[in-house]
Amino acid sequence: LDKNREGMKLNENTLLIGKLVNLIPYLKEHVETYHEWMKDPELLEMTCSEPLTLEEEYEMQKSWHEDDQKLTFILYDTETKKICGDVNLFKAMFEENAAEIEVMVAEKTSRRKGIAKEALTMIMKYGSDNLKIKKYIAKIIAKNKPSISLFKQLGFELSEYIEVFQTYDYVFEVKN
Repeated sequence: LDKNREGMKLNENTLLIGKLVNLIPYLKEHVETYHEWMKDPELLEMTCSEPLTLEEEYEMQKSWHEDDQKLTFILYDTETKKICGDVNLFKAMFEENAAEIEVMVAEKTSRRKGIAKEALTMIMKYGSDNLKIKKYIAKIIAKNKPSISLFKQLGFELSEYIEVFQTYDYVFEVKN
C-alpha cells in the first residue's frame, strides 16, 4: 500500500480478505466481465445505470481508477473463485466525512449467500478506519426491495424518499 496516495485512491493496491468474498481493486482486466454484467436490463435498472459500449466501460474504469473521490472494489466470490460484482464509496459532495455507498452482486450464482452484506461491512470498516468516514448514505431505487432489506439489516435508517427519482436514501452514522 502506497502511503503517499490520497483519499479514495488509497485502495489501488489493497486486497481485503473476507470469509465469503475478497475485495480487490477494479483493474483493466475486469472490464470485459463488468461490461457483460451491465448488459442485463434488470441490473441496469436496479443500479440506475445506463448501458455503455465496451470502449466507454474501459474509459469509466480508468476514470474511476484515477478519481480520488471514488473507491471501487471488485467482489471475488471465494466459493466460485470468480469475480461477481462490485462495492463502491463516493465522497458525498456537501458533507465532510460522508460517503455514498453501493453494492452490486451481478452473478446470479453469487446472490443470496451473504456476499453483499460481508462486502458492505468490509468496505465500511475500511472507509471508517482509513478515510475517516463517519456517515454512509445508500441511495436505493424504490423497487429494489432486496437492497433495502440488506441495508436495514446493517443498521441503515431511512432518511428520505426522493419522489422525482423514486429512490430512498438510507443513512448509517458511525458511532465512536
